[in-house]
Amino acid sequence: MTDLVLALDFGGTKIAAALVDPTGDVVRSSRVPTPSADPWDAVESLLSSVVQGATVAGVGIASAGPVDTVAGTVSPINVPSWQAFPLRSAVSSLFPGVPVELAGDGVCMALGEHRRGAGRGSKFMVGLVVSTGVGGGLVLNGHPFGGRTGNAGHIGHVVVDPDGPPCTCGGRGCVETIAGGPRMVAWARRAGWQAPDDADAAVLAAAALAGEEIPLEAFDRAGQAVGLAIAGAAAVCDLDLAVIGGGVAQAGELLFEPVRRTLKTHAGLSYLEGLEVRAAELGGEAGLVGAAALVR
Repeated sequence: MTDLVLALDFGGTKIAAALVDPTGDVVRSSRVPTPSADPWDAVESLLSSVVQGATVAGVGIASAGPVDTVAGTVSPINVPSWQAFPLRSAVSSLFPGVPVELAGDGVCMALGEHRRGAGRGSKFMVGLVVSTGVGGGLVLNGHPFGGRTGNAGHIGHVVVDPDGPPCTCGGRGCVETIAGGPRMVAWARRAGWQAPDDADAAVLAAAALAGEEIPLEAFDRAGQAVGLAIAGAAAVCDLDLAVIGGGVAQAGELLFEPVRRTLKTHAGLSYLEGLEVRAAELGGEAGLVGAAALVR
């Protein structure tokens, strides 16, 4: 098969790669956990195993941020060994002679959903990944928008509680400090939730679905934080849609109901009356599809 694009989705928890055809379908893919030490060897090995001798027309990279799309570097908050790591040039050295494009993983998720998922038909949307952290990206007038350095739409670091807890970004009270899965579990424990030591957001969601009060409140807090951030982004960028994916979003209405309720209260401008919230459709493939679309 010709005209395949190699897509790389680098995150603090996992690294995924895929061959993507011109229609946006994933032909072959694989993923590995992100090593705690320097992850470059894992990236190189994964790309090699996915390519398996295929000829690629280009490489698209989605990376956890911050990113610098001008310099081609990445500094993922949860990967301390990579600070200003030259990921674009490192990947280019493996595939000489083909274009290599880099964007933040939130931008690529939004672009993937816009092209092939829940964002089809929208021209002005934000995509969010609510998982271990909270990422986001913008599609404006049908095109991915990374801003000056490639980090526009980083909605997880919109401040929704100025007196809130410290965030890994160096700020305080960001969406991620309330809606990130581990932060939700930690808050529930402090509030008195009795759970196994290894409980994660999925266990928290199961407890909430069973009607436990504290887990329900944890999801309500998270949904309100996400809703406030969407309301702000929509007002600034005149959006018509927010698409939400990620592990925490798998809890469905536990998260989406407080998001929509918050928007009813805080997105009151007339031009936001049609603002929709939809669940993402592509799951873990969204970033890969979006990364490939950077090259297309």
